[in-house]
Amino acid sequence: MSKNEPTNQKQEQELAGKTYRVEDYQKTNTVSSGMATSHEQVSDAYMQGEITEVPVENESDLENESK
Repeated sequence: MSKNEPTNQKQEQELAGKTYRVEDYQKTNTVSSGMATSHEQVSDAYMQGEITEVPVENESDLENESK
């Protein structure tokens, strides 16, 4: 067992627990940049919404739902 293992484990735990922060947009490290990019993509997808076609077996079912 080397001396670096506890330090590496602590760093790994900190990295695994990282969440998005507004400051990530200004930081230049890879993790913060990735968090900011992912946050922006998820936010855009959420705001845009998902448009999917729902198959309709019977048109009368569709008419009943709109009432």
